[in-house]
Amino acid sequence: MGGVGMGMRSNKAINPAQPASYTACDSMTFMFDLAGSFLYTNYGDSYGQSNKLNGNLEYMTMQFPLWRQHIAFSAGITPYSAVGYSFSILDSIHSGYQHTKTYSGEGGFTQVYGGLSFNICDWFALGANVYYMFGDMNKTRSLNFSDASLHAVNQYDQLKISSLRLRYGAQLFHTFGKHKLTLGGVFENKQAFTRMSYHQIESTTSDTVSVMSGGFEMPMIYGAGLSYGYDNRLTIGVDYLCQDWLNTTYYGEHTGLLARHSWALGVEYRNDPMSRRFADRVLWRAGVNYSTSYTSAYNQPELRVSVGVGLPLRTVGTVINTTVEYGRRGFADNVLNENYLRLVINASIAEHWFFKRKL
Repeated sequence: MGGVGMGMRSNKAINPAQPASYTACDSMTFMFDLAGSFLYTNYGDSYGQSNKLNGNLEYMTMQFPLWRQHIAFSAGITPYSAVGYSFSILDSIHSGYQHTKTYSGEGGFTQVYGGLSFNICDWFALGANVYYMFGDMNKTRSLNFSDASLHAVNQYDQLKISSLRLRYGAQLFHTFGKHKLTLGGVFENKQAFTRMSYHQIESTTSDTVSVMSGGFEMPMIYGAGLSYGYDNRLTIGVDYLCQDWLNTTYYGEHTGLLARHSWALGVEYRNDPMSRRFADRVLWRAGVNYSTSYTSAYNQPELRVSVGVGLPLRTVGTVINTTVEYGRRGFADNVLNENYLRLVINASIAEHWFFKRKL
């Protein structure tokens, strides 16, 4: 649904982007979500094009009530960012020497979260997530000359992080007959992260190695969303989210990045959730998301469009969700552009655990 989540509140899905939504779960239900994806990407610029195919585990999450519908808990593991590239550029300097620049990178950051949600009253909920972020990124840059008398230079960089961060959420919700409105917001304060950085420059004549420990800042994040539901059949949601990279620092120096703004719109529809016909209970989804870039060098925005279907199993509270998403990052002709097609398959399991069986 385009990534909407701030104003979404459902007892059929786990929504870790909005910690206040956990108390929407049924008071007798344990929920578990597992998703994997396949990604086909095309990279292109004025020099040529390249294609890449890979697959990943998207996330694992769970959710269950702690005290009726007043307090609920959720936990899981989700990816935060990933790096994966390798390319070379053949060039020459003014004196005519040919050289090849090679760039490669791999790794990423993962986050494990635990969150609590509280229903303050029948129409207001608060929640908070605690994230533990960890991982490393490795980057390599090489310069090789065609003339053997010139020395090659290799540069290696490794970044490791292991830190905590917090997200707070709030939702206002009310039902008017068959109509339901939910207004939500999230906030993360600017967070200083501890990191360890390894830097090495290697040449034929000498090596330079430096290890730095210090910190950098994750941006302040805030966003809001609104959703409308009709008769448990139609849901429409809109979101806005801002990541304020503009005011972050890297070892005490301003990063020079920009604030990243995202807008999302999503729709879900099913004909009749109580029908005995399978086709009437199928969920149809569509969404669109537009985000500005946080880099000032090229300022390339990103556009994503997705369609999906949810297939409910009749005998158990499980829905198999399939989503196809097309995205494009970069629209200028003179820089690197990225087009991708992603297939996500998700199993959302809901089982009645918390009730006394009659003998």
